[in-house]
Amino acid sequence: MASSSSSSSFSAAAIVALAVVLVAFTGSSSAQLSTGFYSKTCPKVFSTVESAVRSAIAQEKRLGASLLRLHFHDCFVNVNSSSLVSIHWFGCDGSILLDDTSSFTGEKTAAPNNRSVRGFKVVDDIKSKVEKVCPGVVSCADILAITARDSVVILGGPSWDVKVGRRDSKTASFSDANSGVIPPPTSTLSNLINRFSAKGLSAKDMVALSGSHTIGQARCLVFRDRIYNETNIDSSFAKKRQAQCPRNTGGRKNLAPLDLQTPTAFDNKYYNNLIEEKGLLHSDQILYNGGSTDSLVKTYSNDAKTFNEDFATAMVKMGDIDPLTGSNGEIRLNSAILAFAVVLVLFTGGSSAQLSTSFYSKTCPKVFTTVKSAVRSAISQESRLGASLLRLHFHDCFVNGCDGSVLLDDTSSFTGEKTAPPNNRSIRGFKVVDGIKSKVEKVCPGVVSCSDILAIAARDSVVILGGPSWDVKLGRRDAKTASFLDANNSLPSPNSNLNVLISGFQVKGLSTNDMVALSGAHTIGLSQCLTFRSRIYTDTNIDRSFAKMRQDHCPRNTGGRKNLAPLDLQTPTAFDNKYFLNLINKKGLLHSDQELYNGGSTDSLVRTYNNDAKTFYDDFVAAMIKMGDIEPLTGSSGEIRKNCRRPN
Repeated sequence: MASSSSSSSFSAAAIVALAVVLVAFTGSSSAQLSTGFYSKTCPKVFSTVESAVRSAIAQEKRLGASLLRLHFHDCFVNVNSSSLVSIHWFGCDGSILLDDTSSFTGEKTAAPNNRSVRGFKVVDDIKSKVEKVCPGVVSCADILAITARDSVVILGGPSWDVKVGRRDSKTASFSDANSGVIPPPTSTLSNLINRFSAKGLSAKDMVALSGSHTIGQARCLVFRDRIYNETNIDSSFAKKRQAQCPRNTGGRKNLAPLDLQTPTAFDNKYYNNLIEEKGLLHSDQILYNGGSTDSLVKTYSNDAKTFNEDFATAMVKMGDIDPLTGSNGEIRLNSAILAFAVVLVLFTGGSSAQLSTSFYSKTCPKVFTTVKSAVRSAISQESRLGASLLRLHFHDCFVNGCDGSVLLDDTSSFTGEKTAPPNNRSIRGFKVVDGIKSKVEKVCPGVVSCSDILAIAARDSVVILGGPSWDVKLGRRDAKTASFLDANNSLPSPNSNLNVLISGFQVKGLSTNDMVALSGAHTIGLSQCLTFRSRIYTDTNIDRSFAKMRQDHCPRNTGGRKNLAPLDLQTPTAFDNKYFLNLINKKGLLHSDQELYNGGSTDSLVRTYNNDAKTFYDDFVAAMIKMGDIEPLTGSSGEIRKNCRRPN
């Protein structure tokens, strides 16, 4: 199945035991899956899962496709577990949910999954709710199977009786997920048929399951070649998709619906698209291209009932792929092993310690005045540093939580976040943070974390430049590692469309309101020509005089890529609400800025913030506090770095 998101995968320590495989350990255990498996041990499991899935989809319909896809990618990767005398392979086992550990690299960063599978936070929430009604009973693998069915039903598709009784894998495999078992969007028809056949699924099952592309979205990266180079494509459809997916490498994360007609409804319109040569992916259109599956596509296009029946049958068959049952595997007790997880025992110490505004009241009472003095001094020398310090806090929190990882230099054991594309030649202010840390260490050595310094410096920068204040919650500890890959996957691009922005913030627990308010931070700071060149030359929702002014210092070719322009045309060094007026006047510098006011769902918020500075300030403060709460390390987890650039 093709990409339904641009999301990403995030590393955190996972709570998994090392696999202990017995000689008699086989995937076809005598214990069988059944629809009544939890009838006595957890009778509320189905209603609990259905309620949580319905709530998630109500907030973002695209999550239905994401949850369905998680089940598919879980079942298609058969993780190898070897005993002393034999090797066994297991399919629908929840292995896709596991984060990397010291003993294995999991499946999330494998090519078919990286920046593609998503919905981990929803699964985490479902697992938590199920654990409350029947702790230690229901596997994560079964939760995936149930959520897939519920997602289809909630979006208008068929239902089926989900067989349950799977147990969870204790390991995962990057190499197995990356081995080609998951068909890529460039697959030929024979490749698709063969790969499904290897899983015990027929060509009919394959065509029916491909109908899941009646919901969900795909990134420009995976369909660019089709819309520019293939001939079996409707020309008007290709042109429409090209508008958001340029021929060059830009816009690679931009999304388009897999089903042109009813992208959030589970129906049979996907097959109509194929007949009209409007399949988004090569692997979609190949199902109707003069080959052996053309007749099935026609049947499903004309007969929704037959499609629904065949889809339900194929989903049941797919759910039967090599499950762990009986005494094999385990029932994972903590779904915090998932990406965007809540506090882990091994990763965040599982500590009961909470962030608070008075955390340093006894151990370092001078921390606030020390940081503020240093920030004020830095901004007096260069006002732009206020925006830089605010941005460092944002880029820290969005990558695996507010843990100071963005500050770490590369080491022999990891490549850090500083050179990841969203950060490289973009984030700055590291020397200022070093100076602040040095001053804080003098008044209370070994007490205040670098991550807390970022949070305080962000607040002080806003206040010093004329913006609102808030009580900063503290008590974070610093990460001992950083991840280039996670930074590359987590941060919104300046080319993001509105849907990408909304979903990217939502997976961090931030609402659309939070996203628009936080975007108001662009009332200060500068941006490089490299990030806004495409907008000033190709976007149509831009004031012509503004575009021309920016073009004078940002030529159409590759020259001047580092030339700077203010994000806020009117008051670039004052924290106010003028940024929103720029958007209303079509003078947003970045594509992602102007997307907030472009005939979409956030237009009214932009107008509100433009007309009412107090409401903007109140919402910005609330959103900053929420952002500062994203997955902090607390208690005994992490460390208090002596030098913000390297682990102790």
